[in-house]
Amino acid sequence: MALGKGRLWPRPVHVITLTGNGYVRKRGTMDEQGILHRIQSLVEEERELREEAEAAPSGPAHAPDRARLERIEQDLDQCWDLLRQRRAKRQYGENPNEAKPRPPKQVEGYTG
Repeated sequence: MALGKGRLWPRPVHVITLTGNGYVRKRGTMDEQGILHRIQSLVEEERELREEAEAAPSGPAHAPDRARLERIEQDLDQCWDLLRQRRAKRQYGENPNEAKPRPPKQVEGYTG
């Protein structure tokens, strides 16, 4: 899956890992531990990129870092939303594996 395609995970849920050249899909259901691990990984990457951005001069050479930060923010919104969905389904006796990632625009900036 290329960056910015609009979904963190295609259906059924796939684990996405970063490689040297981009993203590679690996088949498998992502459970809550997997989602939390992904959130932690994204938060660490976001922190590193923000620290680098603060220390770097402004200019077009750093645009890829800004674009990656935006994508990380979208991915985090989707991860948190998926985690909330799974927990709500479990709380109400539904199957948490039926929770589906929603489009970035739908979950963007969601706080509740």
